[in-house]
Amino acid sequence: MKKDIYVVGAVIIKDDKILCAQRGNKSTLAYKWEFPGGKVETDETPQDALRREIDEEFQCPIHIGDQVEHTVYEYDFGVIHLTTFYCTLVEGEPILTEHVKIDWLAANELSLLDWAPADIPAIEQIELDFSVKNSS
Repeated sequence: MKKDIYVVGAVIIKDDKILCAQRGNKSTLAYKWEFPGGKVETDETPQDALRREIDEEFQCPIHIGDQVEHTVYEYDFGVIHLTTFYCTLVEGEPILTEHVKIDWLAANELSLLDWAPADIPAIEQIELDFSVKNSS
């Protein structure tokens, strides 16, 4: 039986653009794009984990808003339970410490990147949310 791994991801929005982060070559899913975040530790809420992970990975504080999506995806190394949240930067700009590249894209551009499979349902929800927002 595969291990269950609970992770969180930040859909960071700035000026109607969304932060996309590319994994390095030494990580699982090398060079795939993802919403930054990481594992939820024991006795940690998803929001606390997300704040900690973004501070570690990008050295900038975030405000966490509504949940975007919850996805369960089975990889060969385990079953990922990914919860994503809409976020905004409190201050500063992201500083790369773990990823090889970041990009800020409009919601309708997200699907142009090669995403980690667990992130794709969140992309579909973001595209829907932004199309509804922009049509009203």
